[in-house]
Amino acid sequence: MTKKILIILDSIDVNDSSGSKANVALIQNLQALGYRLKVVHYTLKEIQLNGVECVAISERKFNLMYFLSRTQRVLTRLTKININPFIEGLIGFSFTFLNDTKSIKKAILKERGFQPDLLLTLSKGGSFRPHYAVLQISELHNKWMAYVHDPYPFHCYPRPYDWVEKGAKFKEDFFRQVSEKAMHSAFPSLLLQNWMGSYFSKFLETGIVIPHQNLEVSTKENIYLPVFFEKEKFNLFHAGNLMNTRPPLFLLKAYKQFLEEVPEAKKISKLYLIGNVDFYKDKIIEIQNDVPQIYCSFKQLPYNLVSEMQKNSTVNFIIESKASISPFLPGKFPHCVAANKPIVLLSPYYSEVKRLLGKEYPYISEVDDVDRIQKIILKLYKEWIKVKDMRLNRPDLEEYISINHLGNIFNKYVFKNE
Repeated sequence: MTKKILIILDSIDVNDSSGSKANVALIQNLQALGYRLKVVHYTLKEIQLNGVECVAISERKFNLMYFLSRTQRVLTRLTKININPFIEGLIGFSFTFLNDTKSIKKAILKERGFQPDLLLTLSKGGSFRPHYAVLQISELHNKWMAYVHDPYPFHCYPRPYDWVEKGAKFKEDFFRQVSEKAMHSAFPSLLLQNWMGSYFSKFLETGIVIPHQNLEVSTKENIYLPVFFEKEKFNLFHAGNLMNTRPPLFLLKAYKQFLEEVPEAKKISKLYLIGNVDFYKDKIIEIQNDVPQIYCSFKQLPYNLVSEMQKNSTVNFIIESKASISPFLPGKFPHCVAANKPIVLLSPYYSEVKRLLGKEYPYISEVDDVDRIQKIILKLYKEWIKVKDMRLNRPDLEEYISINHLGNIFNKYVFKNE
């Protein structure tokens, strides 16, 4: 009998975040495995996924929590004073969060007739609203898989991401209950499971590693490369938002040094940064004045377009934080593997991506080691001069992010060949 999975998540809009892309990819691959899915989402707009029954959650209105949340917004707009930290310090969560989770809970209870074999809650960044909602429905806990995309609360992040929020104790208690009540927990990386297990030990017992999947978005239109992308050149490509803890400046300096050492590359090489880079915008513009071979979009571009550029680049970069450890599996990792072009990883010594690439992989550097990064670029350039179409050629990684591996995980750990 076909197993039924009820999936609860914040968003299925693939253009709003890397978390949504990863979640939609997982949904699509579970559908491809033959499971009967129903997706209940809080995107707050009507979106359908091909072949999947999707139900948009409506926000609860005309209740006390909704009234308080809207009143707070109006007061903030009028006075320019944000009282939300004070509220979270008192009760742990914002009025909006509490109303949203009640809206999600109401929508879940409407789907009782579906009678799923598994209830899967997916997170997005720092949002765990679906998890909070399901925590309030005890009769579903024996079917619940709580997917943890990123650490929570924020003081559980590794440095330099960590900070103590208002209401941190409430949030920690919430997540401890998630770890104890969910039948299964799931993580995109082994390092993240172990990391969160150091705070909430139950995750070490219930945890399953389900790596991010590659997202194939079907479209009726042909995708054309943008005019600024020069396919025939030695193209170094990074896609994704560059937060203040994910610094690109060392890469830019290394690329500048490479061009100074190999001046003939100036006419046949480009470095692309695609995504939001607000924190580094002024510095990047300053470097661009000296190095016009650097292109920065300064904003997100549609996923289909970015994916096409990744496939047509010479090299794809993954930039992680300057830290002691990066337990995350970036959402772009499966896209880079699928693009089948060499990956340059700029990461801490301990990193999930580094673990997957392996100790012998040659294109890894600390994020701030300018000389090492420059040497990697130079090595790749010399190889490109000889072999224009370079490939990653990692069937082990292709298998790791494949539908086949996903099916094996669910058969072994979730449904246990029932």
